[in-house]
Amino acid sequence: MLSSFPPTRRRLAAGAFHLALALFVGGRHVHNAGVPAQAAAPAVPAVAIRADQGPQLVVHVVGAVHRPGLYSLPARSRVADAVTRAGGPTRRADLSLVNLAAPLSDGTQVVVPLRASPSAAGGAGTPSAPAGPVHLNSATLEQLDSLPGVGPVTAQKILDYRQKHGAFSSLDELDAIPGIGEARIEQLRDVAAP
Repeated sequence: MLSSFPPTRRRLAAGAFHLALALFVGGRHVHNAGVPAQAAAPAVPAVAIRADQGPQLVVHVVGAVHRPGLYSLPARSRVADAVTRAGGPTRRADLSLVNLAAPLSDGTQVVVPLRASPSAAGGAGTPSAPAGPVHLNSATLEQLDSLPGVGPVTAQKILDYRQKHGAFSSLDELDAIPGIGEARIEQLRDVAAP
């Protein structure tokens, strides 16, 4: 009888271990069964919201904003949305040079320029010329119109092309716009940039 005692005790110990293991695994399963249902509930509306927003576009906001950088925005966003997403304009920003209502396209760079200092503003008799290169991807109709050899009609064609085809990667792309040829592109190289 003593010789059978240790194996029985071993069987009891093994049985107790298996029972404890089964209770542990079963308890974890029951406990975790409720967790995915709670975690999945918020994820479903987030996916539904993204599907409603449609495709995303990425823009690069630089200049006089609080947080310059790359931002992902819904497809029908405007320049104002990108500026807001970048923390808004700084106190020194000159928003009169930015068309906040312009629609964004993927890959666009939004430039928010600084206000010119009073000493930088020319006298009354000075012809109005752009202070630096006019950026084709963010310029307004008036800024494009100020370029040599570009009138309001051609400036509007540039805006229409930019809206339809997205950001310019080089000045040479202006060749695709009626009324702008190689000679005009060479004339713009010093005063315009993509």
